[in-house]
Amino acid sequence: MPTADERWGRLNSVIENIEDRAARHTEKIDSTGAADLSKPTVLDDFHGRVEALIDRSELLGLGRRGNRLMFVALYEKAPQLTPGTEAWRTPLLAGLLAAEVEFRGPLRLSQTQNVLLATEFETLAEELRKAGLPAHAVLAWRRAVALHRLTEDVQAEDRCGLALARARRRATTPAWRRIPGAISDLLCGYGYRPFWLLGWVAVQLVVFSLLGLAWRGTVSRGDVIYLCTVGFLNPLDPGNTKDMAAPAEALFAVEAWLGVVSISVFFALLVRKWFRL
Repeated sequence: MPTADERWGRLNSVIENIEDRAARHTEKIDSTGAADLSKPTVLDDFHGRVEALIDRSELLGLGRRGNRLMFVALYEKAPQLTPGTEAWRTPLLAGLLAAEVEFRGPLRLSQTQNVLLATEFETLAEELRKAGLPAHAVLAWRRAVALHRLTEDVQAEDRCGLALARARRRATTPAWRRIPGAISDLLCGYGYRPFWLLGWVAVQLVVFSLLGLAWRGTVSRGDVIYLCTVGFLNPLDPGNTKDMAAPAEALFAVEAWLGVVSISVFFALLVRKWFRL
């Protein structure tokens, strides 16, 4: 068994190696165009450096001491960014490299370490987003989701799952391909926030009620509001709109279709959330 001094020396050696590889990866990123930083291929160089670190024999010699993470010193440096300075992303990428080594390395993590490392990945992901490294942020959020799933923290898993979906959208190029994801996020938080759909149902009811009142013909206002409320869940009979303006029939047909889709999607997402399907 190595002495404390020997272990400390090995740890410092690994940390220096991580910082050196992070510096070289930063150089690679700095030579890459800003438009290419969102592409998954930008991670190929990063993964290669992680795999080279994992193969180092020093890791096995370090062992685990208690429930602390090995590279706390690097995690503390990671958020200290000063944009515009030379190689300013290096400490952040060193933190991500260290976290990947802990996550994928030969030394098994305890339950407490899984929770701590998930927290570090969340912090790193947010800082990577601010640093303009969307593909790296996606990787960090993926690791956070996986670790929270291991610890069976459902709320944290959902929180990070939503953040991961948003990070993937930001990493999507060209920009027009982000539109479907933005709509999904706005409507229901990528399925992680199904109750948001009820808010949109309320908006739909208000819009259809206003249009119905504009085309109500000889029908009373109270009857129009009633028809708009009922028509959202059940298609109306043509006789219900015979005393209204011509566009009203099409209005209630569209409302019925949107109602079926909205409610069906809401319950599907709700069941998925409750029963973790």
